[in-house]
Amino acid sequence: MNKFNSRRDFLAASAGVAGAAVLPWAASPALAQEAKWPAKVIRIVVPFPAGSITDTMARMLANGMAKSLGQPVIIDNKGGANGSIGVAEVARAAADGYTLLATNSSSITVNPLIYKNSPYKASSLVPITVVLDAPFILNVNPEWAKSNAINSVQDLVAYARRKPSELTYGSAGAGNLAHLGFAMLSNSAKIQTTHVPYKAASQASMAVMAGEVNSSFDTLASVPQILSGKLKALAVTSNERLAQMPDVPTMAQAGFPDINVKFWLGLMAPAGTPAAIVEELYAHAKMATAVPAAHAAMSAQGVVVMQSPQDFAQRIGTEVKQLAEVVKREKISLD
Repeated sequence: MNKFNSRRDFLAASAGVAGAAVLPWAASPALAQEAKWPAKVIRIVVPFPAGSITDTMARMLANGMAKSLGQPVIIDNKGGANGSIGVAEVARAAADGYTLLATNSSSITVNPLIYKNSPYKASSLVPITVVLDAPFILNVNPEWAKSNAINSVQDLVAYARRKPSELTYGSAGAGNLAHLGFAMLSNSAKIQTTHVPYKAASQASMAVMAGEVNSSFDTLASVPQILSGKLKALAVTSNERLAQMPDVPTMAQAGFPDINVKFWLGLMAPAGTPAAIVEELYAHAKMATAVPAAHAAMSAQGVVVMQSPQDFAQRIGTEVKQLAEVVKREKISLD
């Protein structure tokens, strides 16, 4: 339950005002409108297909937030173009707290850098919270790996050097962080590889399992498939080995310390959304992830962070600068 006695108290505190009584509610239609929020259904747009890690996170948030906000919170999947379609829709939406975005770092910090005519920028949205931080896992098809004696990242690189452009890898779309990660590996190892884009990370993962492509940088959602032998993990991009797979080295331990690509999943709103509403959304999102069952389920996908709107905004600014250098170096540009 919200620690404030009323939303008016919450909004007053969020605005940094000592007491709600000093706010000129009757004289300010804008503040009066915020005081009534939420008065209807809230829609969370997910710019990726149902079943994706982002979709799973959004549905857990929606379930908890609906209970504490007292209004329905629905999920609307708008996949395509590495998340650009759904993100652009939210960027154009009314900044009233009724249309939100659950997305990953690729769609916010990478897309505007690589798409020549991107319909939005990172500044087109206001950050609410980072929900999850997660590393990638460098996976390969186990049968293909066995037939080619590939048991390490060095083996993978050696194969690519013997057979230029024959090493194929999948990702959730051109410019996705998984794509950039493999492009960085190719550049660092001075090898030629072939990228095969899919509509979602889950589809790229299934393509590796099916043998359509040889490899991919996958999410923690692939751990069950790794443990069951359907995928073979060569390394992880985290700073330390994963507790679930202690025998799998980090990329640094595998000889590539500069391949430390990680991603976040977060909640955002259209730019211009009132700060008081953003803060209340942040508070309710935190409550949703504090539920033990939800926290445990999300922890299986990464580290639950719940970073504040202010820290999230600073993080996005830093990442955009860093990734701009990578995109320029890798010469990645899309129409």
